[in-house]
Amino acid sequence: MEKIWLKSYPPGVPAEINPDAYQSITEMMEKVCQQYHDRPAYYNMGATINYKELDQYSRDFAAYLQQQELKLEKGSRIALMLPNALQYPIAMLGALRAGLIVVNVNPLYTPDELAHQINDAGAEVILVMTNFANVVERALPRMPLLKHIITTNLGDMFSPFKAWTINLALKYFYKKIPAWQLPKPISFKQVLAKGRKLAFIPVPQTNQDVAFLQYTGGTTGRSKGAMLTHRNIIANIQQANAWFKDFLQGRDEIIITALPLYHIFSLTANCLFFSKIGGLNVLITNPRDIPTMIKEMKKFKFTAITAVNTLFNALMKDPRFTQLDFSRLHLALGGGMAVQEAVATKWEAITHAPLLEAYGLTETSPCVTINPANMKGFNGTIGLPVSSTDVCILDDNGQEVPIGKPGELAVKGPQVMKAYWHNPAETAKVFTQDGWLLTGDIATIDSQGFIRLLERKKDMILVSGFNVYPNEIEDVLAKLPGVREVAVIGVADENSGEAPKAYIVKEGVALTADDVIKYCREHLTPYKVPKQVEFVMDLPKTNVGKILRRALRGYANN
Repeated sequence: MEKIWLKSYPPGVPAEINPDAYQSITEMMEKVCQQYHDRPAYYNMGATINYKELDQYSRDFAAYLQQQELKLEKGSRIALMLPNALQYPIAMLGALRAGLIVVNVNPLYTPDELAHQINDAGAEVILVMTNFANVVERALPRMPLLKHIITTNLGDMFSPFKAWTINLALKYFYKKIPAWQLPKPISFKQVLAKGRKLAFIPVPQTNQDVAFLQYTGGTTGRSKGAMLTHRNIIANIQQANAWFKDFLQGRDEIIITALPLYHIFSLTANCLFFSKIGGLNVLITNPRDIPTMIKEMKKFKFTAITAVNTLFNALMKDPRFTQLDFSRLHLALGGGMAVQEAVATKWEAITHAPLLEAYGLTETSPCVTINPANMKGFNGTIGLPVSSTDVCILDDNGQEVPIGKPGELAVKGPQVMKAYWHNPAETAKVFTQDGWLLTGDIATIDSQGFIRLLERKKDMILVSGFNVYPNEIEDVLAKLPGVREVAVIGVADENSGEAPKAYIVKEGVALTADDVIKYCREHLTPYKVPKQVEFVMDLPKTNVGKILRRALRGYANN
């Protein structure tokens, strides 16, 4: 369709960006580290590394991956199973400098989920925080391709005394490090020490090389890896830079990074984009601990924050939040799930900074649309397509609908993924023959180019910004003795926006809701566990036997 949104762009935002400005993320970040070498780059729990140290540590990590026992070749996959900690940017950049493909892993995964992702990606190495090493141990017999395990303690990048104190407290006082035993684990600290003594051999890279495998749910209920190239990520960074370059100060930017860096939103927007402009990322390891998060925020005159609606809301419910210094805050960006008007209005009243809503997908690196940085007040839309991005609204026959009419939102642009890793069938489902990526979201576009989301065409459930696919939960519950049939839908939830609800037809045994939830906790990441369980005599179906989830939604709303 005609790019009607261009007329609504803020002054100075170009229609197009150059996605080929760098040949790789490696090239971009090496220049960033040289340009801003003396600036602080990442802070976590009282410890800070600057860009010069980021350059050195990532170089050491890369050198070790290339040589010694590992000898990883270009294109090999390395899994990072880390919360927000200084080790993440070091390992991520080091892996890219060595020419590897980074496989981001949710540390909350169960052994089942971890084994599937590691095997699907063919990862040979995993770097895991010791808090989650027991999960790797339990999954290890099912991960035959995994050859090397690097372990790190949360305090590894702190001073020796502080590291000792934190690691001791986590293990013995807070009981946050379950016992684990792994064959020949390699210490992250040893990796850096040995790597410093080794020669680093720069790896030729092009922007068509895959940089990340970002795993997302699928129609089959099994997660699949979106192949994001260096060009995809660079394009999205360039798009963000074009959108905000006249809005951000360009110096002394301090962003609160509470969303996990393994999530594509935080990875691109915080970890990479704010590094591109020489900013400081304040890493929040546990955003569920709101009092501690606010205590960390109080140490900085922060200029930006990204979060999901539920986190913004949780912060504002704590009276200590209002005591923070918001004098330099000029960017609050909400994504991952819809921003509610009440939350946006209250946020602006407290901070005097607008809460901008953005929209994206794992498959689009992630950003597709953002509201203008100079926007006044909440408008209920997901904004305008960013530079070099095409969108259209399609009906069920793949034909474009008129302005104002609902249909499926489709996207083209340099940030759109290459494909799903080793999954041509799933790739074919999301791309049209003429190259449009189908988002699965029903939307409208108005005459000014603003897009409004109406509903999801897919059955995906959005829990605090994380995608949860009903089929995945159903596959797990179908293995529980006593479950004859099961269907899962998303229902409204005050805290997380949506939550899974399971409808179960029993098979002649005593089965309680507690039994179901306990079983799910053993096999699913916590946010995928159903909040509600309802036992029914039968499930609504089509005349060919397909379960009608939309009919179940009618039950839930009655």
